[in-house]
Amino acid sequence: MVAGEEGKPRSGEDRRRALVDAAFRCIAEKGFEGLRLREVADEVGIDHSTLHHYFPSKEDLVAGVVEYATRQFWWTTPAEGCPAEKLHHHLATLGSTVGERPELFAVMEELDLRAARDERVRSIVERHEEGWRAALAEVFRCGVEEGTWAEGLDEPAAVELVIAAVKGVRLVPDRAEEVLRQLERLLRGRLPDDRSQTRPREEGA
Repeated sequence: MVAGEEGKPRSGEDRRRALVDAAFRCIAEKGFEGLRLREVADEVGIDHSTLHHYFPSKEDLVAGVVEYATRQFWWTTPAEGCPAEKLHHHLATLGSTVGERPELFAVMEELDLRAARDERVRSIVERHEEGWRAALAEVFRCGVEEGTWAEGLDEPAAVELVIAAVKGVRLVPDRAEEVLRQLERLLRGRLPDDRSQTRPREEGA
């Protein structure tokens, strides 16, 4: 963040980012219920009324946090490669990220919990998850055409399964990579390096 002489962000965009960062940290440390606009403003070095110039309401600031958090996942699905490679990279990256950035998943969990009882937050979260669902749907659609997945795979259900699994492994971060690897095995019927699945079984085995 570029700061001016008094340590405050110089541009409006810098200040918006600083406010989102402060709100993100607040939710990660105190939960959604601990999000206080006055505290966010104080951390950035502006007064409460100035914050509303950048985010007219608390919901607008929450939308900024959701956008920032979901953006961290955009790069996990590569543009190039076959469907199997894309899914592998996506799940492997998310599995390692759970342990490396626990604060990110803590914030996402808080937002999901709030969304369950707050229609406005739910609308914000669902809007930003549309891109995730669309990317996964395309991966599964192309994989079905190529015969990549396990027999009988239902594309919409597979999309929701991946999202549910990624959100669920937040509870067991030390096993996240193992769990998502097993999910990949189930979706594919086997893994590329699973030799027991790629070579014919011997008679009587």
